[in-house]
Amino acid sequence: MKNPLRTALVSVFVVAALAGQAGPQSTDPLEAKIKRVESGLLPAVHIKGRPVEKLNLADRMAVHKVPALSVAVIKDSKVEWARAYGFRDVEEKSPATVETLFQAASISKPVAAAAALHFVEKGVLNLDEDVNAKLKSWKVPGNEFTAQQPVTLRRILSHSAGLTVHGFPGYPTGQPVATLLEVLDGQKPANTAPIRVDVLPGSQWRYSGGGYTVMQQLLIDVLGKPFPEMMMETVLATAGMTQSAYEQPLPDAHLARSAVGYRSNGTPVGGRRHVYPELAAAGLWTTAGDLCRFAIEIMNAYAGRSDKVVSQDMAKAMLTVQKAPSGLGFMLQGEGQDFRFSHSGGNAGFICDLVAFPARGIGLAIMTNAEGGGSLISEVERAIAAEYGLPGYDVVDKVVVPLGAEALDRYAGNYEIDFAGQKMLLLFTRKDDHLAFDLMGAEIELYPESETKFFTMDLSFTFVFEKDAQGRVTGVVANGVYKAIKK
Repeated sequence: MKNPLRTALVSVFVVAALAGQAGPQSTDPLEAKIKRVESGLLPAVHIKGRPVEKLNLADRMAVHKVPALSVAVIKDSKVEWARAYGFRDVEEKSPATVETLFQAASISKPVAAAAALHFVEKGVLNLDEDVNAKLKSWKVPGNEFTAQQPVTLRRILSHSAGLTVHGFPGYPTGQPVATLLEVLDGQKPANTAPIRVDVLPGSQWRYSGGGYTVMQQLLIDVLGKPFPEMMMETVLATAGMTQSAYEQPLPDAHLARSAVGYRSNGTPVGGRRHVYPELAAAGLWTTAGDLCRFAIEIMNAYAGRSDKVVSQDMAKAMLTVQKAPSGLGFMLQGEGQDFRFSHSGGNAGFICDLVAFPARGIGLAIMTNAEGGGSLISEVERAIAAEYGLPGYDVVDKVVVPLGAEALDRYAGNYEIDFAGQKMLLLFTRKDDHLAFDLMGAEIELYPESETKFFTMDLSFTFVFEKDAQGRVTGVVANGVYKAIKK
């Protein structure tokens, strides 16, 4: 049976290719470079004994059920190229363009962090002051932890303030949306717990979208302006992010070019797009090109070539580890020429990534409108890394250990896992010489590297099955952390 999404994607690719031709036989080196990326996607894993397979972008979009993909690449601290593929709206058959808006999800955080640091330099905020000193309409509730150490802006930006709430699910368009104060206190219709301190501030790194939501309220209270307005004035317009907006929900003028969000099984999310009042943590609508322009502004500040958003000293602080792996807003990795700052994001129906190597003047942004976009993004990034000589994207060699059908059948079945207090069922099935499991409607294949250890081709999961003294399979541990019990 033909895959309708693949057929549609191929047709869009053909139109895009024809539109991009410089002539009957284009010799444009940039176009040739882009074509090598499009046809040179690489999986995270190469199974020893099998040929190295380069993958085609249209095929991989269909496999991962990703309707639209937007890519932009930085070279010499400038956007060298940008392309969009597929459909921003499958139902309407509306092609994605480089101006199509995607939800940046958690990449909203470093952009918002830049605004906060801008106001630190203006003397409006202090990185190391207790945020309750300037919060007016709400305060971080005190307890035995805040009595010892305060919640500060530096700690919020580096995910070390001890604040709860990892992330936010958003609200389907058309349903009641919580106010920011309701989110902070976990009051209905808020769909997350109250944001509170439950470990000693400064003592450990723990990712917290809740912390950035406190920062959002802090900026509103101190500046007395709506958050979208202050972000437009301070960062978006200044950094040349002309297509971007911290608007939730999007006004009608922007909706016409915004992407619909899709689940891993290819169905739209509730309301087609979720609404996020947690703007600083998850509320930016933008393009891959605009994300690259933001990264360029930070790279230029870091090198002393610009101070439009933050100064060189502040950019250096932003890109210095505060509590590993975080700087002030970004995740940091590597040293020297290999040093990079990055942030990924995932909202309902959207997955994206932003990476920049300031010493090399190279970076990239990739945005998708599907929850299955993470694996595709990794494959595209490896193709870009191969073309531009970027470190840290090596394909890992794995040896598959052959297990018979009888052994694999013993692992098949339902397993119950407790993920952050929520009970979930994982169904494992045998597929010829390997296993597979269902993840939100998408089938993920698992290959054995030992009698009990299995890996996925994108290395996003490892599973180690457990047995009792009699050799019966009793459970499985995912990624070395989450244990599931066989039912």
